[in-house]
Amino acid sequence: MNFYSEDLHFKRLFQKYCDEDMFEWADRELQEFGALCGTEIDMRAVHTDREGQPRLIKYDRMGNDVSEVWVNEGYLKTVEQVYNKGIVGYVHKTIPKIGRKADYFYSYAQGYLLSQTEPGFYCPVTLTMATAYLLEQYADETVRDRFLPHVISTGETELYEGATFLTERQGGSDVGANETRAVAGDEAGVFYLTGEKYFASNAGMCGVAMVLARMEGARPGTKGLSLFAVPWRNEDGSLNGISIRRLKDKLGVRAVPSAEVEFSGAKAYLVGDPSKGIHYMMEALNLSRVCNAVASIGIMRRAYLEARKYAVDRSAFGKKLIEYPMIKESLTHLAVKQEVETSAIFRLIPLFSKVMDPSRGASDREKVMNRLLIAILKKESAEQSIHFAHEAIEMHGGNGFIEDFVTPRLLRDAQVLTVWEGTANILGLEVLRLMNRFHAHNIFIQEMETELAQLSARLTETAKPVLEGLESLKEMCSFMVQQSEDVQTLYAKKGAKLMADIFESVTVLSEAASGTERDFMKAELFLTQTWKSGHDVDTEMKVLKYFEVIVLEKQNKAVR
Repeated sequence: MNFYSEDLHFKRLFQKYCDEDMFEWADRELQEFGALCGTEIDMRAVHTDREGQPRLIKYDRMGNDVSEVWVNEGYLKTVEQVYNKGIVGYVHKTIPKIGRKADYFYSYAQGYLLSQTEPGFYCPVTLTMATAYLLEQYADETVRDRFLPHVISTGETELYEGATFLTERQGGSDVGANETRAVAGDEAGVFYLTGEKYFASNAGMCGVAMVLARMEGARPGTKGLSLFAVPWRNEDGSLNGISIRRLKDKLGVRAVPSAEVEFSGAKAYLVGDPSKGIHYMMEALNLSRVCNAVASIGIMRRAYLEARKYAVDRSAFGKKLIEYPMIKESLTHLAVKQEVETSAIFRLIPLFSKVMDPSRGASDREKVMNRLLIAILKKESAEQSIHFAHEAIEMHGGNGFIEDFVTPRLLRDAQVLTVWEGTANILGLEVLRLMNRFHAHNIFIQEMETELAQLSARLTETAKPVLEGLESLKEMCSFMVQQSEDVQTLYAKKGAKLMADIFESVTVLSEAASGTERDFMKAELFLTQTWKSGHDVDTEMKVLKYFEVIVLEKQNKAVR
C-alpha cells in the first residue's frame, strides 16, 4: 500500500499549494515516503504496539539510577528513516537537491502519511518540530548552535530528538500552577532546575527538552515562567540531573515513551526573554495543535481505507458488503468528511507558515485568524478521528475488535488526540479569549461572507444552509459577548463547532467552484450531511447516486 499515490485527493491538494519546482521534488519524495509508511513502518508499528513497547531500565546491575528507556530495533529504524527524510530538518535548512528550504506544508504532508500508519511515532516528531522552532526563533547564538544542528539532523550529524515538558502533577492544563524552580548558576544564561514534570512525552529518547520553570523571585502564574533548553545527558554521557520515576501505561500511542520526570539540579540554558516563556511555549503549542489535527486526518484516512477494503472483500448473506445501500451510505459519508477535513486543515497551513515566520510580516488580523482556525479544526478533527475509528470497527463487525486488525489501535490512538494539546474545553476557552480580546468572531464572519459572495451562481442554492449557519453564528456571538464568563463558557464549544462547520463548508464550496464534477457532488453531500437533520427524508438519495464517483472515484470529469 502506498498512502500517497493512492490518495488522489491529497495529491491534488498538495500540488495546489506547491510551486512547480518544489512539487517536482516533493512528489517523488512523498511517493517514496508513502510506500515506506504503507509497508515497512506499518509492520514495525504493529510490533511496537503489541510486543515492543518502550520499557524503563531504572537501575543498572550495581543499583545505580540510569533511567534509560529501551525501544526496539524496528522503532530505531523508523526514527532513522523518518528524520532523514527531512520531516523536521527541511523546514529549517536547505534541501541539497533543490537548493532551498521546504516549508511546514511539506512537513505536514509527511506527517499526514506517517499518521496513517503510526500516529504514536508522530508525537516525538511533533515535539522535535516544536523544539527546533523554539531554538531557531528564541535561543541565543551559543545555545542555538549547540543544539539546533542536532535537532534538525537528516543524517549528517547525531540526531537529538526534542521534547516539550509543561505538565506538572498539581496543575495539568493549569500551567500557571507549575512549581519547577530554576536557580541561576555562575555562567551567564545557565540555570539548574529542581522539580518534576508529570506527563513528559519522549522522555529518555530526547536529546534536549524545552522546559518551563520559575526563576527565584518570579511572579506567580503563567507570566512568571521562563523557558529553558535542558540536555538529557551531559557531554560525558551521564544523566544531566534527570531521572525517570516511571513510564505511563497509556491506552494508546504506545510507541512514544511518556514519563514522570524528576529534575535534581539539571543544567539548563535560558531561552529568550525570561518573562516570555509561556508566550514562546504557546507558539510551539499551536504548532503541535496543527500536528494533532494532521494526525487526526491521518487516522481518519486509514480508518476509511480499512473500512472500504473490508467492504470490498467481505461477503455476508450472499453479497459483498459494498453492495448494500447502508454500507454505500457509510463509506460515502466517510470519504466526503475525510476529504473536506483534510482540505480545511491543509488550507490553514499556508497561513500558519506565514505567521510562524517573523520575516513574512503577518498582520494582527492574520495572527488572530490563525489561532482561531487552529483551535476549531484541532477540536473537530480529533473528535472525528474517534468517530472514524468507531465506524471502521463497526464495518468489520467482530473482527474490528480483534487486535489482529489495525482498527483497535486506530481507536486507541485516536482517543488521545482529543486530550493532547488541549481538550475540547480548553480549546473552547481559547475561542472565547480570541473573541473577547480580538473580536475574532467578527474577523471570521467577515472572511467567510467574503468567500461566499464570490461563489458562482451554480453554487448559490447549495450554499444557502451555510449562509443560514452564519446568521446563527452572528446571533450566538452577539449573545455570548454580552454575558458573564460562566454563560460564555457554556456556549464556547457550541460556537467552536459552528465555526468549524462553516469553515469546512466554505472550503468545500470553494473547491467545487473551480474543481471537478466530483467536487460539486462532494459539496452537495457535505452540506446535506452537515446542516440537515438526520430525520429528514432524502428522496433523491444522492448519497447512493454519487457513491461510485465519490468512493470508487469513477467518471471524475472537470466542471465546464
